[in-house]
Amino acid sequence: MKLQFKHQKFQADAAKAVVDVFAGQPYLTMNYHIDNGSDIYQTDMETSFTGWRNEQIVPELNDSIILEHLQKIQRTNQIEPSKQLEGHYNLTIEMETGVGKTYTYIKTMYELNKHYGWSKFIVVVPSVAIREGVYKSFEVTQDHFAEEYGKKIRFFIYNSAQLTEIDRFASDSSINVMIINSQAFNAKGKDARRIYMKLDEFRSRRPIDIIAKTNPILIIDEPQSVEGKQTKERMKEFNPMITLRYSATHRADSIYNMVYRLDAMEAYNKRLVKKIVVKGITESGSTATDGFVYLESINLSKADPTATIQFDCKGKSGLRKVTRTVGLKFNLYDHSGNLDEYKDGYVVKEIDGRDNHIEFLNGVRLFAGDVVGKVDEDQLRRIQIRETILSHLERERQLFHKGIKVLSLFFIDEVDKYKCYDAAGQPYNGIYAEMFEQEYEDIVGQMQLSLGEDDYIRYLKAISAHDTHAGYFSVDKKGHFVNQVAGDDKREKTSNDISAYDLIMKNKELLLDRDPKRSPVRFIFSHSALREGWDNPNVFQICTLKQSSSEVRKRQEVGRGLRLCVNQNGERMDANVLGNDVHNINILTVIASESYDSFAKGLQSELAEAVANRPRKVDAALFVGRVLTDTNGNEQIVDTDTAAAIYFDLVQNGYVDRHGALTDKYYADHANHAVQVAEEVADCAASVIDLLDSVYSDKVMLPENARSNNVELKIDPDKLAMPEFKALWNKISPKSVYVVDFDTDELVQKSIRSLNRNLNVSKIYFKVESGEMTEIKSKDSLLDGSAFAKADQHQYDPQTKIHASQSVKYDLIGKLVAETKLTRKAIVQILVGIEKAVFDQFKDNPEEFILKAAALINDEKATAIIQHITYNILDEHYDTDIFTEPTLKGKLGTNVMKVQRHLYDHLIYDSTNERDFAADLDTNRDVAVYVKLPDGFYISTPVGKYNPDWAIAFYEGTVKHIYFVAETKGTLDSMKLNHITPVEQAKIDCARAHFKALNDENVVYDVVSDYQTLLNAVMK
Repeated sequence: MKLQFKHQKFQADAAKAVVDVFAGQPYLTMNYHIDNGSDIYQTDMETSFTGWRNEQIVPELNDSIILEHLQKIQRTNQIEPSKQLEGHYNLTIEMETGVGKTYTYIKTMYELNKHYGWSKFIVVVPSVAIREGVYKSFEVTQDHFAEEYGKKIRFFIYNSAQLTEIDRFASDSSINVMIINSQAFNAKGKDARRIYMKLDEFRSRRPIDIIAKTNPILIIDEPQSVEGKQTKERMKEFNPMITLRYSATHRADSIYNMVYRLDAMEAYNKRLVKKIVVKGITESGSTATDGFVYLESINLSKADPTATIQFDCKGKSGLRKVTRTVGLKFNLYDHSGNLDEYKDGYVVKEIDGRDNHIEFLNGVRLFAGDVVGKVDEDQLRRIQIRETILSHLERERQLFHKGIKVLSLFFIDEVDKYKCYDAAGQPYNGIYAEMFEQEYEDIVGQMQLSLGEDDYIRYLKAISAHDTHAGYFSVDKKGHFVNQVAGDDKREKTSNDISAYDLIMKNKELLLDRDPKRSPVRFIFSHSALREGWDNPNVFQICTLKQSSSEVRKRQEVGRGLRLCVNQNGERMDANVLGNDVHNINILTVIASESYDSFAKGLQSELAEAVANRPRKVDAALFVGRVLTDTNGNEQIVDTDTAAAIYFDLVQNGYVDRHGALTDKYYADHANHAVQVAEEVADCAASVIDLLDSVYSDKVMLPENARSNNVELKIDPDKLAMPEFKALWNKISPKSVYVVDFDTDELVQKSIRSLNRNLNVSKIYFKVESGEMTEIKSKDSLLDGSAFAKADQHQYDPQTKIHASQSVKYDLIGKLVAETKLTRKAIVQILVGIEKAVFDQFKDNPEEFILKAAALINDEKATAIIQHITYNILDEHYDTDIFTEPTLKGKLGTNVMKVQRHLYDHLIYDSTNERDFAADLDTNRDVAVYVKLPDGFYISTPVGKYNPDWAIAFYEGTVKHIYFVAETKGTLDSMKLNHITPVEQAKIDCARAHFKALNDENVVYDVVSDYQTLLNAVMK
C-alpha cells in the first residue's frame, strides 16, 4: 500500500499565512564562496561558487511593512493582532495533533521556495521519537509534493559521524532540509557537541559555521519541549533568518507573532480528527466477601433488553471468569456452580437501557462499566484487554466492507508483561499477551456462533489469536525485547533507542494492509515511552495497561490515534469522501482504567486549557474589530454599532443565554443549517457563525461515553422484500459517469466581468522618515543611533509616487496559470479584457492581486463546470448489499429513534431536523417505505462524492407512485444566507443532473426542509 495525500485547504491556508508575511520579497537565489571563514558574494550568473544560501529579506521590506502584513493576516485568521514584531521574524503556527502538522511545514517550505527562492531549512525536534517520525513523513510525502511542485526536497538526519552531509547541505542549490534533535547541539563545556568543534575530518572547520552561512530558516517542531533557556541560546548559532514554530500546545509565554491557529476545538468541529469516545471502568463496593460481577453492556433490540455480565464460575480446575448474556430472573448462584458469594439475592431483577443499568434482588445496582467484588490489578487489566477487543471487533465489523483495516494499541510499562525469555533465550507470552489470547479466542468464538458464516467471520478465522498481536519495543543485541533505553536527558519521557522506531516506522504501511497472509497484526503492544513521535491513521482503540499518573496527560494518551483513517488504497477517509459520516466512521475509543466521568472530565479540562485563548462568552465585544467575509469574498471590519446589532439578534433568536453561553437552540439550528443572523451582516452569515463556533463550549469538547451506544440497527427483511422498495431501488440504483465540456470563451468573459466588479486590491504604503545628526556625545551614540533625531515622517502613495517592490519582476501570467490551471492563452485574454483601472492595481500590490484574481477566476471556473456537466447512466447498478453491511450503533433518545416504515428497525439521525422529518415519514400512511441512504450509495461529482439523505417510496393512491430522493436542509431561507457551502451546492446541482439523466418522470430529486415541502415537490 502507498499512502495517498490530498490538498487540504487548512494546510494551504497555514502555509499561505507564513508566505504572505513576506509579500513583496523578490524571488532571489544567492551563491557564496567560503574562504577561511569569510564570504565573498557573487552574482547569480557566476558559476565558481561553493555554496548557496537563503537571500536576506530586502531592505524595502522593513519591520513596519512586515508588521502591517502580519496584522492583516492575523485579522483575517481571527487572531489578536501583534503590537510589534515579537522575536523578529519569529512566527507561531498552532496545529492540533493529528491534522498533519509535519505535512503543513513541508508544504510551507515548498511555498517559500516557490515564492522567494529560499531553499535551506533546519527542522529542530525534541526527541529521537519525533525525529524519526518527521523523517518518515518526508519519505512518504516526497512523490506527492514532487507531483505538485515539480521538484524534490533533499533531506537528511544530522549525524556528527557523516559530516559530508553538511557540505552537501551548503553546496546544493535545491531545497535542502536538515533534521536534528536538540540533544545533538544542546551541550557545553566538557559535554560540548562535535557540531561546535573544529574537526580534522571536516578540514578543520566547525559544522555550525558552515550551517550558519546558509542563513537557514529554522522550523521548531514542538517548541514547548525544545526551548529551554540554554537551547534558545544555542539555536542562535544557526543564524536563522526566520524561525517558524509548530505545535498543538505552545506555552503561553512563548507565542511569537501567531499567524495561523487550528486548535483542538476547531479541528474537531471541522471533522479533521477522529471523534473521541471513552469506555470507563468503575470499581465500587470491592470487598473480600462480595461476589465478583462486571457489567459489560446492556443490549437493546425489538425484544426484551439483555445484559452481558462477567462473573466467577466453579470449574474442574478451580475458579474461572465466564461471560454470559442474561435476561430477567437470571440467577448467578445457579450458573456459578453454586458459589456462596452469589447466594444472597444475585438474581437479575431489572435491566434498563435508558441509563444502562442492571439491578439484582439484593439491591446491588451496576451501570455499564461497573465492577464489584474481588478485583485485583490483574483482573482490572484483563477487563481492559477484553473491552479493547470488543470495541475493536465492533469497529472492524462495521468497516470491513469499506476496506478499512482496524488497529488497536496497548501501552504498557514493563516489557516482560508482554514477552518473557527462558534460560535458553526462547520467548514465551507474558501475562498481558496470555490474557489477550484467552479473551480474544473467547470473544471470537461467541461471535462465530451468533453471526454464522459470512465474509467477516471467514476473515477472523484466517487469523489466529497468536498471530494477530505484536510488540514494538527496543531490542538488544540478541534481538530480545527490552525496556526503553534512556535518553541523554534523564527528564525525557520517551525512548532514545532507534531500534524501537525502526520497527514502527518501517512497518507503517504494512500494518495498514488487511490481507491476513501479509499482515495479520491488528493489535499492537508498545512501551509507554514510545507514546510520542509516531502514529498510524488506523488506530481506533487505545488502551493504557498501567496505573494512571499525573505525569501522563490524557491528550498525550489519545494523540496517537487522532488521525483520520485510510482505506486499502491509502485514501484518507475525510469529509470529501464520507460527507457527514466522518465522525460515524472515524471514532477513537479510549479504554480507560478509571470511570468515564473521571477520564472525560480530565481530558475536557486539558482541552479547555489548550484552547484558553478562545473567547468564553458571546457578547457584542466578541465581534468588534473582527473581519467578516461576504458571499463575494469582500471583507468588512465590524464596528461597534454592527456588533451590537449582531448580539441583539442572537439574543432575540434564543441563541445566547444571559450568561453569554450558546444555547441548545443554537446548536440545533446549526446542525439544521438554519442559524439566523442580523440583517446588517446577512451576506456574511458564514463568518458570523465561524466566530460563534470559536467560543469555547463544554458541550463541544466533552468526549462521548462509548457505552451509551446500545442500539445496533438491524435491517427489516420484510421491508427489503416489499415490491415498493424493490421498485424504488430499481429506479434509483443505476450508476453514472459525468463529462464536463464548458466553453472557454464564455468562462473568459464571465471572469472579466467578475474581476471588473469584485477585484479590490489594497495598496502598500511605504513610510519614509528623515532625520538629522545632532550633537555627538560619544562613539556609542553613533552605534545606538541616539546621535540622530527624527525630523519628519510621511507616507508615499504607491499609486502616484512609488510602486510596491518595483524592482521585483513577477510572472503574472505564469502564476495565474499555476493557480487556476487555465491555459496561458485564456489568462492573457482575461487580463487584456479587464478595465485598465482594475489591472493597474497589480502595481499597487502584486501578491494580493494574483491571489484575489485567481480566487475570482476559480469561482467562475467552478460555476462553469457545474453548468456544463453531463451525466450518462451506466448499465451497472448499486446492489442492495450496501444495506446489509454491518451498520452503526447509537443511543436511544439521543441520536436513535424507533421507526415503523424505515428499512431498518431504528434510525440514526444527525440533527433534530432529520429526526422530525423521519417522524413525519414514519406516521404518514402514503409512505410505503423509506431509508436514510448509507454512504455506500453516492453520486460522483467533480467536487467529490455526494451521498443523498433519503430515498422514499409512496403507495399508489393520493400520492402518485413516485420515488423521491431527498436532501434535507434546515430551511430554504438558510440556504440563501450562505449556510450551505459552495461545495455542497455544487454537489446538489450535480445530483439534479444525475437524476435528470435517469429520464424517469416518476423519480424526483429535490432539497426539502420538512415533510410538507416534500409533499409540495411530489405534487408538482
